[in-house]
Amino acid sequence: MSRAPSASRRPLTTRRRVATVGVALVAATSLAACAQSQREAGGGEGGTFTFGAAGAPDGFDPFYASDGETFRVTRQITEGLVGFKPGSADVEPELAESWEHTPDGKSWTFKLRTGVKFHDGTDFNAEAVCKNFQRMFDQTGAGQNNALSYYWIENFGGFSDGKTPSLYQSCESPDPTTAVVHLTRASSKFPDILGLPSFSMQSPTAMEKYQANNVQAQGDSFVYPEYSRSHPTGTGPFKFVSYDEGNGTIKLARNEEYWGEKAKVNELIFRIIPDETVRKQELESGAIDGYDYPNAADLKALRDAGHNVQVRDPFNIMYLGITQKNNPALKDLRVRQALAYAVDRETLVKANLPEGASVATQFYPETVDGYASDVQKYPHDPAKAKQLLAEAGVPNLTVNFYWPTEVTRPYMPDPQGIYNALAEDLREVGITVNPVSKPWNGGYIDDVDNAKADLFLLGWTGDYNTPDNFIGTFFGTTENRFYTAGSPWGADLANQLKAADSEPDEAKRNQMYQDINRKLLSEYLPAIPLSHSPPAIVTNSKVEGLQTSPLTAEEFASVSVSGQ
Repeated sequence: MSRAPSASRRPLTTRRRVATVGVALVAATSLAACAQSQREAGGGEGGTFTFGAAGAPDGFDPFYASDGETFRVTRQITEGLVGFKPGSADVEPELAESWEHTPDGKSWTFKLRTGVKFHDGTDFNAEAVCKNFQRMFDQTGAGQNNALSYYWIENFGGFSDGKTPSLYQSCESPDPTTAVVHLTRASSKFPDILGLPSFSMQSPTAMEKYQANNVQAQGDSFVYPEYSRSHPTGTGPFKFVSYDEGNGTIKLARNEEYWGEKAKVNELIFRIIPDETVRKQELESGAIDGYDYPNAADLKALRDAGHNVQVRDPFNIMYLGITQKNNPALKDLRVRQALAYAVDRETLVKANLPEGASVATQFYPETVDGYASDVQKYPHDPAKAKQLLAEAGVPNLTVNFYWPTEVTRPYMPDPQGIYNALAEDLREVGITVNPVSKPWNGGYIDDVDNAKADLFLLGWTGDYNTPDNFIGTFFGTTENRFYTAGSPWGADLANQLKAADSEPDEAKRNQMYQDINRKLLSEYLPAIPLSHSPPAIVTNSKVEGLQTSPLTAEEFASVSVSGQ
């Protein structure tokens, strides 16, 4: 997910399966050893690929990032120990050729690729791996702010000061090609999380030289060090060249010393164009070669004009969030169920979402382990909604319904249209809706995170293929935007999620997640799952080789542009 905002396509139909932990040093070995990288040494073809980005990055150090537009750039520069198979959300080797773990799931041994160098010419090896982990773990001051170290905090927890427990314990490098990572407990999300851009490998030499950790808080924002602004240094197929902030242009160049197949183009340029209509115009004029998240209403016209419109496999969820902090009525399960019966999700999907979207019955796609086919369903039933409101003593319920402006999300292509449809459904069962609209980065997310909204529109694009990445992220603590701390079941739900994530036996873990999903829809209902939506990406007719990702995590090394 990026948290805030991602050729032929392979359907995402097979569930992720990780070998059961039971034999020492076995589990992930067969998966990793069989998944050989398709990257082989080769030359580039030349030319420039220019992509219209929807927003500007805060910096280029992926560890301090949580938004899709930053990751879109840094993904081309840095790589992780593991990556994701093209066209899927499943893990494959990247800088680590294979890995294995102990029966308790706490110690992971990674065998590293040889001959790999960072862009500054220094060696990628086990010592560099451990220095990267220690750098993340040793964050202090502003570096521990959730706005900066979001993905570390969400996935690993605390830091080396011990104030908060951490999943990470230590790293050792017995030889240059072997790195051993020790965890404090087993986790279903390991090693998948190592494919996230935030945990990619960066040059320890460059990070020290340009003071990568020297980020400073300044009011509600941060001042980034020289490393993040001008010297991001990874092992990827592209190298950072420059960022012209005034003109909104980021330039990368092909890494001629890349360990695998070299990028097809000499230069990769990102032009920052926040307005989707302007991005479309720039594509039509030939000023850019592609952009993301085209309006669903424009897809036919774009295709008719000869452009390549590729629709990704949906790996996301949009939900109607319910905050139980300010409106006492929303603490009543019957009221939350009434909201679920009130909304017409079938019509919403058909009228407001692109072709290929589907109604969601739970909080992640069916391709993720732990999906339960027998959860409680909430078909559109206005009469049932009115009955439940009457039984709860609030037949004339009033809610403050928040929706975001100045944004397009992969799961939410038309926030205003979606809000209008849902608000009308609620009004039809006698609910008074007070609309509150704010810019996405101009108060909306802050208000939602601070539990000011009664109802709100939000969602998630999966970062990797585990249940914890969805429902663990949403409800894994009681300090969340749904304010489950105010519910009698909030702490119990968080404990259930932690126990499931820590269960090393796959079959038992899947059963635990299925049980949680059933309770989420029948006993808890902290939000209402609405839909899964397939986001599109568009390029002009000269572009070839773009491999889409259900994670919206495209890598552009395979892209070529004809006629240059």
